[in-house]
Amino acid sequence: MVRSPILSLALPSKTGRVLSIQSHTVQGYVGNKSAVFPLQLLGYDVDPINSVQFSNNTGYPTFRGHVLNGEQLLEVIEGLAANDLLSYTHLLTGYIGSISFLHAVLQVVDRLRTVNPGLVYVCDPVMGDGGKLYVPLELVSVYRDKVVPIASMLTPNQFEVELLTGVRITSESDGLEACNILHAAGPSKVVITSLNLMGKLLLIGSHQKVKGQLPQQFKIEIPKIPAYFTGTGDLTTALLLGWSNKYPENLEKASELAVSSVQALLQRTLADYKAAGFDPQSSSLEIRLIQSQDDIKNPEVKFKAEKYL
Repeated sequence: MVRSPILSLALPSKTGRVLSIQSHTVQGYVGNKSAVFPLQLLGYDVDPINSVQFSNNTGYPTFRGHVLNGEQLLEVIEGLAANDLLSYTHLLTGYIGSISFLHAVLQVVDRLRTVNPGLVYVCDPVMGDGGKLYVPLELVSVYRDKVVPIASMLTPNQFEVELLTGVRITSESDGLEACNILHAAGPSKVVITSLNLMGKLLLIGSHQKVKGQLPQQFKIEIPKIPAYFTGTGDLTTALLLGWSNKYPENLEKASELAVSSVQALLQRTLADYKAAGFDPQSSSLEIRLIQSQDDIKNPEVKFKAEKYL
């Protein structure tokens, strides 16, 4: 019996088609588990490639699983290419744990842009937090010299933006300077997702609409919650991709929607843990993603952007 060839329906929806290369856990919501569902709720077709497949996140006492290497990533891409399935509008990358895999990602960007020169590459340069690296040191220079120049949007935290720019951020003006350095290197959109300054937690966004011109810059003050949550960075970057594509000329609005969704989700997570009798400060909390889908699709904007002059 001869089987008929499959008619490919891998065409971008009106919103877009995203290739998401991130980690994956069987239990809990980090990496692709934290990013794919929200993007689907916002109307995107999402094809995940799992850079790691772990039983649970590494914050638990133990975990088991497997790590994809660069050669295996490219093999998956070749399979997609052989069937003309590389017509993506967006590439999203998160945690990458090795030099070989990051170099393979660079090849993937080139391959996808051969098919679609307008591909939007949203990169969360996951390297560390709070002054501590949790990837090999040699990844920093690859991100700085190779990845930043080809990214469309970059979403580092405070520690990561300091690594990428060499700017020690102790004030808002330092954050804006760091954004300008990154714009000069490549991406037109930069969102520093968390800055701890003078007892405040801030998001700083910067959109350079025309290369060489001054960017539009803003901040959003975010309330501090006395608990630690897993997967929030991955979720934030996914939502920034989703909303900034819907509002391509209004990064402020996209950031307001993303922050408002995340904060509603965190409050629900906190309330659920407390209702179950758990002390939220005793360990990291798994986010209540499925229960918060209404806040993802239709967030009530409670956190407004304040533009810098």
